[in-house]
Amino acid sequence: MSRTDSILFVTKRPDVVMEKGRGMYLWDTEGRKYLDFVGGWAVTSLGHCPDVLRNALISQSEMLVNASPAYYNVPMLTFADLLVKLSGFDKVFFTSTGAEANESAIKLARKYGTLKKNGAYEIITTINSFHGRTLAMMSATGKKQWEPLFAPKVEGFIHVPYNDIEAMKAAVTDKTCAIMFEPVQGEGGVYPATKEYQEAVRKLCDEQGILLIYDEIQTGLGRTGKLFAFEHTGVRPDIMTLAKGIGGGYPISAMLTTSELDIFEAGDQGGSYCAQALGMAVGEAVVREIAGGGWVENARTMGDYLQELLNALSKELGKAPNGKPYISGVRGLGLLVAFDLSDNFGADMVQYAMTKGLLINAPKPATIRLMPPLIVTRNDMDAMIKTLRHVLVKCSQPADATA
Repeated sequence: MSRTDSILFVTKRPDVVMEKGRGMYLWDTEGRKYLDFVGGWAVTSLGHCPDVLRNALISQSEMLVNASPAYYNVPMLTFADLLVKLSGFDKVFFTSTGAEANESAIKLARKYGTLKKNGAYEIITTINSFHGRTLAMMSATGKKQWEPLFAPKVEGFIHVPYNDIEAMKAAVTDKTCAIMFEPVQGEGGVYPATKEYQEAVRKLCDEQGILLIYDEIQTGLGRTGKLFAFEHTGVRPDIMTLAKGIGGGYPISAMLTTSELDIFEAGDQGGSYCAQALGMAVGEAVVREIAGGGWVENARTMGDYLQELLNALSKELGKAPNGKPYISGVRGLGLLVAFDLSDNFGADMVQYAMTKGLLINAPKPATIRLMPPLIVTRNDMDAMIKTLRHVLVKCSQPADATA
């Protein structure tokens, strides 16, 4: 019996078992070392096993782990005050995953629709978006391949093209209570929403009396070179969701909103692990370190350097054997960067790169996404590019890329 036989299959995983991590690197049970440019799916914001996270876990676990969601706890209040101060929002609801934070935002928007919009309940989202894996968030997500899964879907979600304000305007009806999108579509291939689009959507929401929700699950907490992605444009949503980097690897998420939207009644929302003390202490420690440790600036400068390296590599390599550029469409913000390949061999690249000690991601068949921890250095970038060059050329060839 294989060691993995007791794990329920939900995704294809390589035949590798990770054992430890530190900083920018992971090691498997065979002692192989991997430079991590996936970053736990943009989760390990301060790298693997950062001291600040470990110390918070040890210290808080000696005091209080979980007092139940029926009571306030000290780390909950401290962390909430910190997020309010940093974000400019007024209120915070804590939970464990990005999908749960987005569910909270949807519930709040529908509560608003009930109270203020004659029962309006529809949420407009965008094609190629990703909002989570609960049934409702799969319904909100604009992935074509998910449409037939787990039917019937949760109703009330309208999908329109991203960065298309006319399509957004056309979708608004008297049933609309909110618009939700990612400032940068991460799983969709790393496509930023333009400043003009965000401003126009904000104006539309104000004119129609509907809410604007920003899903910053992937973009929040320094990832894009700003503490929050909305800071790039100054367009402020009514509701913002955070997860991934907020806990540095520990499962924490948050929904932030204004005092005007403090409209839930007792029992409308909750959860057994909401704002449990251990997670709150970790979140506060991680967020303080990100905000005050220079890591937001590092994400900005290293993200610029990464795009420079990729554009230089594209120029150096020129055309692949099929006549298309080896690398094209370099794009992103901060340390959320992607580029397009000459053909649909993204999965082969991910597999082959791993054999060379590099972890990368292919959100689409012809797209590679890079989202390393915010602690990444120029030396890490240079090492990544050296390996990527070899992997890219190898996998572009007609021959077996795994040879």
